[in-house]
Amino acid sequence: MALSRLDAVQVTTRRPEDGRARAEAIARLDAAALDRLAPTHANEALARIPGAWASRGSGQEQLLALRSPVLTGPGACGAFLVLDDGVPIRPAGFCNVNQLSELNLAQAAGVEVLRGPGSAVHGSNALHGVVAVQPRLPGDGGGARVEFGSDDYRRALLSLDGGARLRLDANLVDAGSFRTDEGYRQQQANLQWQPSSDGDTRLAFAAHRLRQETAGFAFGEGAWRDARRFGNANPEAFREADSARLVLHHVRAAGDGEWLLRPYARDESQRFLQHFNLGQPLEENGSRSLGVQAMWSNESLRLGLDVEGVEGELRQTQARALTTGTAAQNAQRPAGTHYDYAIDARQVAFFGEKQWRFDRDAITVGARLENLRYRHDNRAANGNLRDDGTPCGFGGCLYLRPADRRDAFTARSAQLGWMRRLDGGWSVGARAARAFRFPQATELYRLQRGQSVEGIGVETADSLESVLRFNGPALRAEAVAYAMRKRDVLLRDAAGLSVPGAATRHRGVELAGTWTPDDATWLEGQLAWSDQRYAFDRLLPGGETIRRGARIDTAPEWLGGVRVGRRLGARLEAELEGVWQGAYAIDAANTRRYGGHVLWHARLGVELTPAWRANLRLMNLADRRYAERVDFAFGEERSFPGAGRSVFVGVERRFE
Repeated sequence: MALSRLDAVQVTTRRPEDGRARAEAIARLDAAALDRLAPTHANEALARIPGAWASRGSGQEQLLALRSPVLTGPGACGAFLVLDDGVPIRPAGFCNVNQLSELNLAQAAGVEVLRGPGSAVHGSNALHGVVAVQPRLPGDGGGARVEFGSDDYRRALLSLDGGARLRLDANLVDAGSFRTDEGYRQQQANLQWQPSSDGDTRLAFAAHRLRQETAGFAFGEGAWRDARRFGNANPEAFREADSARLVLHHVRAAGDGEWLLRPYARDESQRFLQHFNLGQPLEENGSRSLGVQAMWSNESLRLGLDVEGVEGELRQTQARALTTGTAAQNAQRPAGTHYDYAIDARQVAFFGEKQWRFDRDAITVGARLENLRYRHDNRAANGNLRDDGTPCGFGGCLYLRPADRRDAFTARSAQLGWMRRLDGGWSVGARAARAFRFPQATELYRLQRGQSVEGIGVETADSLESVLRFNGPALRAEAVAYAMRKRDVLLRDAAGLSVPGAATRHRGVELAGTWTPDDATWLEGQLAWSDQRYAFDRLLPGGETIRRGARIDTAPEWLGGVRVGRRLGARLEAELEGVWQGAYAIDAANTRRYGGHVLWHARLGVELTPAWRANLRLMNLADRRYAERVDFAFGEERSFPGAGRSVFVGVERRFE
């Protein structure tokens, strides 16, 4: 099975938990599914999760959507919490827009996706959902695989397993593209060591390196369907990203429960050209952080403390004067330094969760109190003047640098969940939750004219959802209905300007099921309908008009997928997959639309010997011309074209 709801999940509580007793909407891709899928991008994995969309950009770039539109802007990634081996890959106020690229999905033991507000253990950033990757552990077995594909794609994967003590997973990719001057080289590694075979203590190290030649948008109406799709209007664009994480997992018995301690250290840095913004400024950022997760738990109670400290910095510079925009745009975006600041941040959170289990019912109550403090050190001139101290024309420079300051935010989240087990394999439940996200450092201190730090607050979401599940010997199915409202939203408009104080509402239905009539056949799929609308009226600074009740742009009403697979004898396995993305508006005024698309993929695996296996993947079988994403910005339609028919061939050797 490629998609399953397992009896044990970890994303909700940091420890394995009976998922049948919880009302959260959680889907999981297991190791067998990931091996068959062999994802080259997070988009391919999340296409199997109800209501999820990892919008593919250039190379390994992506924007995430979970029960949401594709959220843009430097801090929009703060609406999603991304965990690797139980620890957030970034500090609470320092999210990475392309954060999924840091995850070694191809060699993971599993990927769990929680849709909707997180639980008490999650806190800031778990506003729309959580993506949690779990690594394969020492003793899970080793192997090696090489792959070759269309457009000069090459990948080598190596897993060395030292039994119960030591494990290394390495993932090396060198990829070209169907577009001009586009490609990337990516290296990922996971190293784990257990000093004893009981697994109570484990030291885990993860590293990621990306060197990418980026292709910008294809500009113009319908550019994704004609010859413009092969071009690259921004051959000078690039992205360089490095990250490393060291985590110590330790479990110790205490009374009738146990302590879970996770001290960790992180380091990351990025350099990239903002090809998507007028003037194409260069951004350089980085952070170093230390933290610890501490939780005591037994069968019904969890109490925890999270503490984290961060040092970060950001610098944005524009090499040349802008000449390609309007007179106002050219004047407001001068060459020189736009931002140059350092940030110290401190985060402290307390949480608790209690669960009562009865004969047929389970009730869960959880709450979290969290505080985040920033200390901002502006290393450039205050205000929004040019480098030489002169003002910009047309009302002043776009980029506004606040003076040195300190800011603190406190927020609370809570949830109440109920599940009831019925006869015949059925169960029903409901959940009410409030979640929040703190403003990201880039939203507070990389301001635009007309903004102030005081105008940016904590974004909150209130959610209600109900769930109906069936768990039988051959069929597993789930239906979820939800309604959510967000307040104090910070939006990015079509002119690239940030709009604070917005409100949106989201409602939808998600269906998922897996049918395995015998040991050799599987049929599975998911379908999500959503209605996502603005809940405020405003004339935006860039000239757009948002009307209450209008659909949010880049929010497909329908997302779905279906997969049918069959094992043919003892050696051959085949799967056919269809992915459906519905139509969506590409501007806030709802005057332009993208019509959606359907893609078909096929995968074939052959057991050559007990140790050797060959794999074939055919992506976009019908050679459909489609867009990964279309939007409207700076007065023009722009898109990321999707790749045509692609072929990938691999050979795998399994080690004893």
